Amino acid sequence: METMGRHVISELWGCDEETLNNVNAIERIFVNAALKAGAEIREVIFHKFAPQGVSGVVIISESHLTIHSFPEHGYASIDVYTCGDHIDPNTAAKYIAGSLGAEAEETIEIPRGTGPIRVQRPEANAL
Repeated sequence: METMGRHVISELWGCDEETLNNVNAIERIFVNAALKAGAEIREVIFHKFAPQGVSGVVIISESHLTIHSFPEHGYASIDVYTCGDHIDPNTAAKYIAGSLGAEAEETIEIPRGTGPIRVQRPEANAL
């Protein structure tokens, strides 16, 4: 294993505003993303803010998936952090972006636990 973990951070723009404000939909998307990536889910916690927005986390044995949504801007910030080499965090991140209807995204991947940070950009940054 080259790294202790892989941390994918995505800025998602042009997302469906109703979905971004629906705590149940976001929770379902994140649970499904974790499962599609082959992760083992430990805890699921999501919170709906008033008047709008959702934040949440899916804790997985391999680390976590998180979101902070801003429906009024059609924007969500997400991150998917996995440890070990049997799960690709990009699988979950791409599933989330597609499920939120993101029209544009900017994604970086940071290898964790290897010393100095080397930011990597996955192949495709636009949907």
